[in-house]
This record gives sequence, structure tokens and C-alpha cells, in this order.
Amino acid sequence: MTAEQKRQTARFLDMADDYLSTGFYNGERLYNFTSDIAASASVTVDADIVVDVEGELRKIEDEIRDCRNCPLCEKRRSTVAGEGVSRPLAMVIGEGPGADEDASGRPFVGAAGQLLDKMLAAIGLSRQTNCFIANVVKCRPPGNRDPEPEEKAACMPFLRRQISILRPQAILAAGRVPAQTLLQTTESISRLRGRWSEWRLEQNSAAIQLLPTFHPSYLLRDESQKPLAWDDLKKFARRLAAMDASYDAASASLRKKYKI
Repeated sequence: MTAEQKRQTARFLDMADDYLSTGFYNGERLYNFTSDIAASASVTVDADIVVDVEGELRKIEDEIRDCRNCPLCEKRRSTVAGEGVSRPLAMVIGEGPGADEDASGRPFVGAAGQLLDKMLAAIGLSRQTNCFIANVVKCRPPGNRDPEPEEKAACMPFLRRQISILRPQAILAAGRVPAQTLLQTTESISRLRGRWSEWRLEQNSAAIQLLPTFHPSYLLRDESQKPLAWDDLKKFARRLAAMDASYDAASASLRKKYKI
């Protein structure tokens, strides 16, 4: 295990302990871990190809910053490439930046983002430790309207490259637009949510487990839907625990507390 992996595990356990004991995260502790093996933030795709994940993510971020492939670039304040760890267990994909995100250049930082962070923390996920958060479009649609088809088409190559590099074990599609876009369907989010699908970058590539749920902004408008979203999160946690032994062990206390 690398020093960074040890730090991420310790950070996650500290966060879980803080939430269980006080309900608040008390901040990151300082640890002096060393690596068991020499390793960097890279992923071996096959025997001959090693990808510099952080370098590739920075390259994509630079390309997004310079992108003028659709009209959304004309009124943006910031591009919002995404945020999280370079070796995520899970990836959360939303629709696009809102006003707060456009101002800050970071995804999910407004009221909906604060709710999303709480939702993820309840099942042991965090953009600081084991998750990466991105959007279908990287610039804010005016008035927070739905992205137009040509706008999604312009941004999807960036998102697909991010998924290819990050290689998450599962994707949580937060809302109608990302669920419909990734699954190439017109079904409503009410029908899509809570249903697992196998998503592939290419026809013959390995499948990534994908679960749609409601967007946090929708839950802020209609709190009666929160129990359904919580059901989706529990389903997501159970699948992750079955796929990843480290998550299974690290999230055991949370899953026991919430009967997941």
C-alpha cells in the first residue's frame, strides 16, 4: 500500500469516527505514513501501458479551460472540470455547474453540493478520500436550464476520458440529465432511479456499474423524495461493499448504524 492510500484510509476512518461521535467532521489529522511499495498516482491499463492519472486529469482540465466548442463558453465565469481523488472507488456525475460552481470552478459547492456531501458521507464516500465528482457539461447553462444536445455532445468526450482514466468501480448518476445521457434513454428519473445498469465506454470494454438517483437540488425542492434517495444510496453502498474489500471494512460501522 502506498503512503497516499494509507492517508486516504486513515482520513476516511477519522471522518467516519467524527460523524458517528459528534455528527461533524473535525478536520484532517497529520500522519507520517510511508509506502510499502514504490508507486505513483498511476493505473496499469495492461501489461504495457501505465497511465499517469493526475497528469492526464490536469491535461483534460486544461483542455476544458480552453474549450470553445459550444455556446456555453460565451457566458461562463469558470469551467468546472471535476474534483476528487485520482484513484476513486466511485464517481458521482451530475448535470452541470450552477451559479456557485461557475463562480468557484468546483463542482457541487452550493446548497445542493452540501447536501450531496452529507449524502455521500452517510455511506462512507467523500471527494477527499475515495470519490470523484464531475458533470456532463463543464460550463454553466444560462439560468440553470437543461444542457442542449449539442452542448452535451461537445462535453461528453471530456467526461468519457475522465471515466476511462479514473476507472471507478461504480457510478452514481445524480439526476435526470446524467442518467438519460449516460444510458441514452428518455425514461424519467422516477423510473430510472434505483435500477442498476452496466455502462461501457465502448461496446467490448469492461462494464462499470451505474445507479441513477435524484439530484440533490430536486431533493431540496421536494423533501418527500429523500427516503427514495436514501434507498438508492444504501443500494449503492451494498454494491460497493460487495466489490471492494477495503470499502467493506472501512464502512462497516456506518452500514451497521444505518442498517445498510
